[in-house]
Amino acid sequence: MTLNLEAAMAARNVDVALTVSPGETIAIMGPNGAGKSSVIQMLAGLVKPSSGSATLDAHTLFRLSPGNVWLAPHERGVGVLAQEPLLFPHLNVLDNVAFGPRSQGASRRESRNIASHWLAEVDALELSNRLPAQLSGGQGQRVALARALATDPQLLLLDEPMAALDVNSAPFLRSLLKRVLAGRRAIIVTHDVLDALMLAERIVVMDGGRIVESGPTATVLAHPRSSFAASLAGLNVLSGTISGSTLAMSDGVQVTGRPVGGAAEMAGLAAFPPSAVSVFLAPPAGSPRNCFKVTISELEPHGGHIRVRAGGLAADLSPAAIAELALLPGSEVFFVVKAAETILYPA
Repeated sequence: MTLNLEAAMAARNVDVALTVSPGETIAIMGPNGAGKSSVIQMLAGLVKPSSGSATLDAHTLFRLSPGNVWLAPHERGVGVLAQEPLLFPHLNVLDNVAFGPRSQGASRRESRNIASHWLAEVDALELSNRLPAQLSGGQGQRVALARALATDPQLLLLDEPMAALDVNSAPFLRSLLKRVLAGRRAIIVTHDVLDALMLAERIVVMDGGRIVESGPTATVLAHPRSSFAASLAGLNVLSGTISGSTLAMSDGVQVTGRPVGGAAEMAGLAAFPPSAVSVFLAPPAGSPRNCFKVTISELEPHGGHIRVRAGGLAADLSPAAIAELALLPGSEVFFVVKAAETILYPA
């Protein structure tokens, strides 16, 4: 039994199809405006798509074509954790968390017992008598998580839950989510690759309202097939046709590397990290290398290095190397990477 979503929302140019198995957490990632939050909102019942359907196990959340089924948000068995806690300001923490079970028909005593249990699970039981205005951002998110879990949802939806937290609160909530999401079906929308690495078995990449890549987290980050996934993984990725140890790009450039996968001619990708790229002012001679003539677009700090961006590619150099080469935006240079540092794999 799974979550199945196939829906389109013409007003936002979103058209998606995805499944989530019981006990599986997936991370939806992509650039701003890709449609990630629209998926969450459709499943939560906060926005209505133009067509499609969603089922959660044997439960129809909505079906718009054919027929017309639309369950209200509180009837869906879905819990939501948004960027902001959105707690009721006039209720204390305990009553905020107890609100869901009480709405489901639990007695006042039972709903408070459930609330106390989940507040303890998120290390917030000592906050029970406080009002939301008396909570820090991290405390508010922990209480909001307890509230989402208190209704025992069949699906938990998390829409960038760490986005509004400071750098000290986010790691704690991330570790907490890793513990409470174990064995629970969930979808998390995030921009942070660390969230995907820690929390999700699978990454779904969206762009332009469509799913452009999906797979196990480790596979997507090791062998990305979209530019966004490549940026997450910190890799340069080029596309073309693989034949043996060579990838031929559409502009005629050939890239030599180590093939991973089949040997037959096929659509494929070449990947190499920015740390493997050397920068020269003139084409170098020597051992087999891949050489790309590029124009530098920007320089930016990246850890203890400077990341040099040019034509969709990136190289990481030391500040001393930047100074020695006198690199500036607009400089024409050659990005060079050894064939041994380049991996070729099927698209």
